[in-house]
Amino acid sequence: MKAGNYLEKGQVEVGESVPVAPKAGEVRLDVGYCGICGTDMHIYQGHMDARVQTPLTIGHEVSATVAELGEGVSSVEVGDRVAVRPLDFGEAHPFDKGHAHVGKNLKFIGIDAPGGMQRSWTVPAHTLHKLPDGVSLEHGALAEPAAVACHDVRLGRVKEGETVVVIGGGPIGILIALVTKEKGARVIVSEINEKRLEKIDTLGLETVNPLKEDLADTILSKTNEAMADVVFEVSGSQPGVDAMTQLVNVRGRIVVVGIHPQPRQIDLFRFFWSELELIGARLYEEQDFEEALALMGEGKLPIEELITEVYPIDEVKEAFTTIEDHPEGIKYLVKCDA
Repeated sequence: MKAGNYLEKGQVEVGESVPVAPKAGEVRLDVGYCGICGTDMHIYQGHMDARVQTPLTIGHEVSATVAELGEGVSSVEVGDRVAVRPLDFGEAHPFDKGHAHVGKNLKFIGIDAPGGMQRSWTVPAHTLHKLPDGVSLEHGALAEPAAVACHDVRLGRVKEGETVVVIGGGPIGILIALVTKEKGARVIVSEINEKRLEKIDTLGLETVNPLKEDLADTILSKTNEAMADVVFEVSGSQPGVDAMTQLVNVRGRIVVVGIHPQPRQIDLFRFFWSELELIGARLYEEQDFEEALALMGEGKLPIEELITEVYPIDEVKEAFTTIEDHPEGIKYLVKCDA
């Protein structure tokens, strides 16, 4: 059995996946598919070398079949098809106020511990969510990023009839837009990659390229000067931060989803002037996973349209190279049961 292992900057190779017998409260999985996300690319590019211990089996966007149960596990059965919520919470801390998903002692499985880009993977039972009937293992690998989107939209308190702007049309930005649309809001996606814009257009979403049109003027025109009720900053860029405060109306909400590792300049005057609200959003909670899977089970998310390519695990290195060379792709999967 095989695994995708990160060795050092720019180096991912096929290694061995060794089955680990589950301890009490754990489950061993036969992994079907593992998605490659932006965090995996950050690892691959060496940006997280201070955090990860190499060699590291990476990956956390996983669908799998339950293969073996540890003592005391009753939430799933052997043969169940599942998606994984890859969070190991650790000990509760008073700083967390009960929000373990962003807690002091959180360990992210696939970064701080071996991940799911391997055939056999043993994880805590509490991380597992059953896939709805009709959701394939291939599609199930997108449950994790879809849960991110559901969490972001929930924290943004998006309501039917509101206008939403998503800055950044990558996989998470697109999923946020799709979930927002399901809430009954009008959504406009700002993206600079023309090929991604073409894909987003096919999904029935409004788009704008801020390199070709003034973004604020475009939103002004599209909304009859009402502007946006909610803006999601998903680009992780200074231009995105500059734009987000220009697009919201009075008491509008800005949800920061993109990762900004360095401090950014923010126009705080606009927060004062229009009583704006800034919301941070990170990861997901159990209810977000359940909402994502429900949407997928009801066929309300066009998952098939988001999958750009599937690579066998023997070609994991080629998958990472392709993503680096072709950033216009949406979601690449690694098939782990080859």
